[in-house]
Amino acid sequence: MKKKILLGLLILLIGFLLGGVTYYTIYERINRPIIKQYYSPPEVDRTIKKTSRDFTDVVSAVSPAVVNISTIRRFDGSGTGDGFFDFFSPFRRGPLKHSEQSLGSGVIVSSDGYILTNNHVVEQAEEIRVTLIDRRTFRAKVIGVDPKTDLALIKINEKGLPTIPWGNSDALRVGEFVLAIGNPFGLSHTVTMGIVSALGRANVGIADYEDFIQTDAAINPGNSGGPLVNTKGELIGINTAIFSRSGGYQGIGFAVPSNMARMVMQQLMKKGRVIRGWLGVTIQELTPELASKFGIKGNGGALVSDVLKGGPADRAGIKRGDVIIGFDNHEVKNVSTLRNLVAQSPIGSKKTVELIRNKKRKKLTVVVAELPKEFNEFSEEIVTEKETEGALYGVTVTEITPAIARQIGVSIKEKGVVVVDVSPDSPARDAGLKKGDIIQEVDNRVIKDYDGWKEALNQIDDTDTVVILINRRGRRFYLAIKP
Repeated sequence: MKKKILLGLLILLIGFLLGGVTYYTIYERINRPIIKQYYSPPEVDRTIKKTSRDFTDVVSAVSPAVVNISTIRRFDGSGTGDGFFDFFSPFRRGPLKHSEQSLGSGVIVSSDGYILTNNHVVEQAEEIRVTLIDRRTFRAKVIGVDPKTDLALIKINEKGLPTIPWGNSDALRVGEFVLAIGNPFGLSHTVTMGIVSALGRANVGIADYEDFIQTDAAINPGNSGGPLVNTKGELIGINTAIFSRSGGYQGIGFAVPSNMARMVMQQLMKKGRVIRGWLGVTIQELTPELASKFGIKGNGGALVSDVLKGGPADRAGIKRGDVIIGFDNHEVKNVSTLRNLVAQSPIGSKKTVELIRNKKRKKLTVVVAELPKEFNEFSEEIVTEKETEGALYGVTVTEITPAIARQIGVSIKEKGVVVVDVSPDSPARDAGLKKGDIIQEVDNRVIKDYDGWKEALNQIDDTDTVVILINRRGRRFYLAIKP
């Protein structure tokens, strides 16, 4: 009996041992690898590690040159203040003085304290304070501003400051990585990353001279004036504006290219103002209809709609109706391209102008002059709608009389016919023709009087696209009217 009991206990012990070995084996083979895999760090590609390290190195190098700018603007308010204050101070009279604080960013461009920012950041400021990355604060003075590019140069009394090396914005390509650094909403030295999403953005409505870099790096209020840098840590733009319907970031931001900003900065530093080149022409965008009539393939170039007598362009032989397609060995894609190229040209420099006249290419040499204060050589963009049918149908004109000349503000010596009515359903109305416009050419035929107008009408086929030159209060430009 005892032997049977001992044998049973032995078998039970052996069973426990085998069960323990089996459990340990299954645990090691199944559970232990899962736990080990769960706690092991993921394998990261070396390229990703290197890229991340490169970005952090750029931020570390650039951030010390980025500053916070705060300004105070004081202005007189109308009235006597709010009702609550007046209730307790019934004898207070006269306007109250208000103060307004704004925040922006800037970038140190010279070790002796010169800082580049936006004009709208420091505009009308009575006090400007600059805070460095180490939290030291300085009062700044304005060296010069350029509202036409929305740039400003300010200075603090400090030396040995860190700077950012200048990059070549002309070498930028769409798709490049960029970093925006600034103080959005007062959050100092915030860094965002994105790409260059477009180049050469113009007609945005922010400044007179626009050639913006468009980026999707997050830019918010307070980023204005801060740097846009490439992966080399070079300054390639000054963050200026955002496109937003809500007031915050919506994926589109604009920066002034570094080459333009550097030119403006150098002139503000030396002269306190910006001197721009001038040709003495009025130019307008080349629409497909105008391009077809002037024998241009595509719609690149700038159409000369008027030439100032005695100006640089007039002396060089440029004429009304010429289409400028090249300037100083640069392609002229549109009005903004030519405007910026001319403006940045040194005064007195000789530049080659390539143009198309009567469907033939010509090259002329023009000597760039300084833009006079009283002149604005570039017209606003001329917008034409898509016409339906007809050409000069619905246009009523009359002779220019002394009374009419005084009424529309032109000289009695002007030649042509005056538009007295444009039918609402006419293609000319759609093209932009207005009452009071003086028609001076119809398809390159000079219109001196009403007889010339009638003769020109007789030469037009009902299916022709008609190009007319009009004088609107001294500003001449072309309109294409498509039947």
